[in-house]
Amino acid sequence: MISALLKKFSVPALAALLAVAARADDIKVGEFASLTGKEAAFGQSSHKGTLLAVEEINAGGGVLGQQLDLLTEDDQSKSGEASTAVRKLIARDKAVAILGEVASSRSIEAAPICQHSHIPMISPSSTNPKVTAIGNYIFRVCFTDPFQGKVLAKFARDTLHAHRIAVLTSVSSAYSVGLAKYFIEPFTAGGGEIAVDEKYSEGDKDFRAQLTSIKASNVDAIFVPGYYTEAALICKQAHELGLSVPIFGGDGWEAPELIEIGGADVEGCYYSTHYSPKASVPAVQAFVKRYQARFDGETPDAMAALGYDSAMVLADAIKRAGSTDGEKIRDALAATKDFPGITGKTTIDEQRNATKSAVIITVKNGQFEFVQIVEP
Repeated sequence: MISALLKKFSVPALAALLAVAARADDIKVGEFASLTGKEAAFGQSSHKGTLLAVEEINAGGGVLGQQLDLLTEDDQSKSGEASTAVRKLIARDKAVAILGEVASSRSIEAAPICQHSHIPMISPSSTNPKVTAIGNYIFRVCFTDPFQGKVLAKFARDTLHAHRIAVLTSVSSAYSVGLAKYFIEPFTAGGGEIAVDEKYSEGDKDFRAQLTSIKASNVDAIFVPGYYTEAALICKQAHELGLSVPIFGGDGWEAPELIEIGGADVEGCYYSTHYSPKASVPAVQAFVKRYQARFDGETPDAMAALGYDSAMVLADAIKRAGSTDGEKIRDALAATKDFPGITGKTTIDEQRNATKSAVIITVKNGQFEFVQIVEP
């Protein structure tokens, strides 16, 4: 066979043909991420972590004797694009599983397609409870907003010593609306007061009207359960208006752009997230070194670590399933217990969620600094 091919094709052409044939036997894994657009920092970090994991898996021999072929689609941080991307990955590319998204709204948009197609989907960091409630093929490797909300309510009471809180929520974000709800419930149950509850929409740039109302309410702190772009602008405009109370948020703040946009105005702010690259855990420090070596010295944030863990959990499930059949992978994912990851041990519960600890981060001297860890 080879001798016949050598007669018909040149050596470079034959090499190309053999490479294509080899790739046809790869296990195709789809990924959809916000590589461009307003939340590109999330998508880029998550993708880099996922890519590093796939490269390491393949360098170690792959899965079931086959290489993983990561096929990535950019949903541009836009509503409507996530569903288009996932349909392409399943129907055209024949992906056996899907990784994504960071943003809860886009995971909620894409998950029904995966569920209907019986293709397992793992979100690295969508925290809204509605994501995995869509069906038994939908999983996540991060904590959920009910837990994150409790963490932030406890932090506000015990660390910030705040009794009267202002909440500033994005009404067009499932993540923001959900996290606000799951913060307010335990905070008020513990005796706290929501003095004012203001709203905005994704993409807004002027928050002075809401902040003026907040300033008049004489609050102890401001909770902003949104994403880094708006959070940074809110911090800047709050200081311009003379508001000096602590401002804090959730894992949607996790991006270098928070400091790039906010500058000195985000100094002393706080947010909850999934891990810290400064943790003394050997596995974390080894991961940071490998990531920095691969991506020109860049320090991996929580989205990168969760992207890495999502790919590793999937590969482990495929190995245990002994198959690329969707139902078998689903069953193996559901049975995941104490899988050692960068963001901690992953155990998938009956609702297909991961039980994880949370980390509180502050901005100090233009750097993200670890404050404390909160166990589930």
